[in-house]
Amino acid sequence: MDRNQKEIKGIDSKDELKLANERRIEELLDINNRYVRTQRHLEEHSDISDPDNLRHALKIQEERENRMDNLKNIIAYGKHEEVDERENLKRNLEFSDGYLENNASRMDDETLGKTREKQAHRKEQLDFLD
Repeated sequence: MDRNQKEIKGIDSKDELKLANERRIEELLDINNRYVRTQRHLEEHSDISDPDNLRHALKIQEERENRMDNLKNIIAYGKHEEVDERENLKRNLEFSDGYLENNASRMDDETLGKTREKQAHRKEQLDFLD
């Protein structure tokens, strides 16, 4: 790749990052607005609200806080929060095992082989993390 192509690629990467951060900021503002509206509603009406609805609203608020923190980390530092790799691997293993159980008979040989290979790799990664 010559220097001119590298410069163009660098500009494209910067433009893409700028657009992605603009979308993230818009999402952050949107989540924050919903968070603030819900918080006000909880402050005004929590005494008359159904306890189940109140618990649900508090759970949603916690999820919004986590999403806002994650977006702030991405915008400020360029990285996501630490992800629980072990839990992701377990979830993907379970999902893919179920998928294979239900669909293996309809899958072509190449896709089936690659999926089983990926499952074996996930198991190795999980063993390594444990």
